[in-house]
Formats: sequence, structure tokens, C-alpha cells
Amino acid sequence: MADITPFDPAEFLNTEDDVVFFLEAAMEGNDAAHIARALGHVARSKGMTEIARRTGLGRQALYTALSENGNPTLETLLAVLSALGLRLTVTRDAA
Repeated sequence: MADITPFDPAEFLNTEDDVVFFLEAAMEGNDAAHIARALGHVARSKGMTEIARRTGLGRQALYTALSENGNPTLETLLAVLSALGLRLTVTRDAA
């Protein structure tokens, strides 16, 4: 039986475009838990210790907030996006 390695999106987020496309896709579903997890994958791809330093938040607190069961505050979300060189924007829904 072959070993199965769990898929880790963080291993494939190598460029700024990868990150932007990944987060845009995550946000399309309007699922807060999915968005938090996706942001966690991005933060891990860039180094959670470095993101924690840039945000002034604890590394473990970030892991928790950006986990499957996490529920980051808007303040945490904005801090992480800023640390990644990104910002939250609003556009009109096509509906």
C-alpha cells in the first residue's frame, strides 16, 4: 500500500499571484471558516513566525485564529492581510 501524503496548499503558494488567486477563490464562497483556513495556509506559506512578528500577534494565537475552527476578528484579519502586503476591498456583487 502506498503512503498518502496529505495535501498542503501552503506548499504551492509560491508567488504573489498564487496567493491572490487562492484567497480570491476562498472568498467567493462567503464561508468565514473557509476564508480563515485559506488565510492560515497563506500565512504558513510565508512563515507564521514572520507574520506573527509583523502583526504583533502571538504565533500560536494566529495558528488558532486561522485554523479550521478559528474565528479571527476583523482586526486580526486586517493585520494578517497587511503583513502579507494585501488589503481587503469591496466590490459590487454581479447579481
